[in-house]
Amino acid sequence: MKVAVLAPVAWRSPPRHYGPWEQVASNVAEGLVAAGVDVTLFATADSETAGTLAAVVARGYEEDRTQDAKVLECLHISHLMERAAEFDLIHNHFDFLPLTYSRLIRTPMVTTIHGFSSARILPVYQKYAATSAYVSISHADRHPSLPYAATVYNGLRVADFSFVAQPDDYLLFLGRIHPDKGPFEAIQIARQSGRRLLLAGIVQDQAYFDECVQPYLSDTIEFLGPVGPERRNLLLGHAAALLHPIRFEEPFGLSVAEAQLCGTPVIAFRRGAMPELIQGGQTGFLVSNVGEAVAAVGQLEQLDRAACRAWAAASFSQEKMVADYLAVYRRVV
Repeated sequence: MKVAVLAPVAWRSPPRHYGPWEQVASNVAEGLVAAGVDVTLFATADSETAGTLAAVVARGYEEDRTQDAKVLECLHISHLMERAAEFDLIHNHFDFLPLTYSRLIRTPMVTTIHGFSSARILPVYQKYAATSAYVSISHADRHPSLPYAATVYNGLRVADFSFVAQPDDYLLFLGRIHPDKGPFEAIQIARQSGRRLLLAGIVQDQAYFDECVQPYLSDTIEFLGPVGPERRNLLLGHAAALLHPIRFEEPFGLSVAEAQLCGTPVIAFRRGAMPELIQGGQTGFLVSNVGEAVAAVGQLEQLDRAACRAWAAASFSQEKMVADYLAVYRRVV
């Protein structure tokens, strides 16, 4: 089977630090190659793959802001679609725009829906539901107006995450500095529980950072900025817990799976896919507010870090994800 994997071009695949959709597209492509599939990854020219790389975009538009994002997207998507006949299947990780080609090509398409930025994009998904097989990344993220071929959880390379049995005492926030992700709430949890907090991630909302994060930074609450894979692994593994106090219905949450792979439990607000990613009382705690999260911090020693690793490895491995996608491919082709 010859498969074209279409990654976004905001960031490199795999990303240097941030870029969750690019990370998943890369993990799918590399996992398929390891499974013996002939894969062409359509991504930025500085991307890395064990398969064949196809690129007309030199660098991601988030990494080089001199570029026009829409122009790059048009060039990138059309590059694949004009070669569509070369492939047995297209796996689209680029949201709804590639769907507009699906009635113009004969190659079957599988589209992973990584989330809905707004209900305003639904008409495109509804229009092309008959010409692309939709895959959700969690049951929580399914929209009732759309048909789905399967739910396939995002998969990670388990070997990239080191298990740490004896962590340090700090709490960790790892994610975008944006109200949706709850860094302000993470700060309040740490302050009220008397624990040290490290915050890592890109600043996506500068005004929010200036108002809700910067004033609280101190010797015990430290902002690290974006971190690459090696440092992320160390931070996650040595944390007493990952704080994930989200304020939106998150479709998945890669950092939640990554933390558990390191043996680190997660304290998360019970929203979106969190009940699917975390075994409450075993690999973390699902809470409703800051007060409940503070209480959960006091119960972390009750959890078995080896159980966190085992759960995540069984549920969110690259191999499991690839096997689930291959089952979808066979049905579609």
